[in-house]
Amino acid sequence: MIAPSFAPPADMPIYQLQYFPVSLPFLLILWGLLVIVIALVALRLLRYASETMGIRESSLIVILALSLLGSYINIPIAYLPAHRILTTGEINFFGMTYVIPMVRETGATVLAVNVGGAVIPILLSTYLIFKHNLYVLGAIGTAFVAAVCHFLARPVPGFGIALPIFVPASATAIIAMALSRRRAAPLAYISGSFGTLIGADLLNLGAVRSLGAPVASIGGAGTFDGIFVTGLLALLYAGLVRFVKD
Repeated sequence: MIAPSFAPPADMPIYQLQYFPVSLPFLLILWGLLVIVIALVALRLLRYASETMGIRESSLIVILALSLLGSYINIPIAYLPAHRILTTGEINFFGMTYVIPMVRETGATVLAVNVGGAVIPILLSTYLIFKHNLYVLGAIGTAFVAAVCHFLARPVPGFGIALPIFVPASATAIIAMALSRRRAAPLAYISGSFGTLIGADLLNLGAVRSLGAPVASIGGAGTFDGIFVTGLLALLYAGLVRFVKD
């Protein structure tokens, strides 16, 4: 086994590592969702959410904005060199089809961590765990979401790990409300963030090298949108729960 180095290949400029993990139309949709959340200030839902999460309103808005902007930034942590894998091929000869082994060389892959989809969610989730004493419930919720995401995540050659955008949010909604309605909001963010990163990305790292993708970003393309939507969903839970109570 070849140990990965911690530098991108010499022929790949550092700016090529930075890109938004979703296409422009979906990026605009996510920005639109963020604007809607900000507009909820007028309905007092964001105020309720900030009280439930234990974070100030202004901080919540800044965190969401930084998450979206941070999705453009990938921090390289390892370089997986190209390698050869054994596959099968077919050759037709005078009407007969023969199956023969073939050697294919995959391209080099830069393994990176996405700031908006991994670094920020991990830091915020860790804070919420300590803030609300969600060690056990957080572990249970994370395990559930990770299992669902791992089951539905698909390695896509040339791309990385793909996951339907609403899978993390849907799984999170089920487990958070089942475990604790009072603390559903922070629990949803913790379970959705950690569960998606573990189930979709970390548990599929072994398949990344064979996909031939130039950049494999943990928390980036394929999983970022699910994590971001889960964060918005957590705020909606918090706001609605407090709004109904009052």
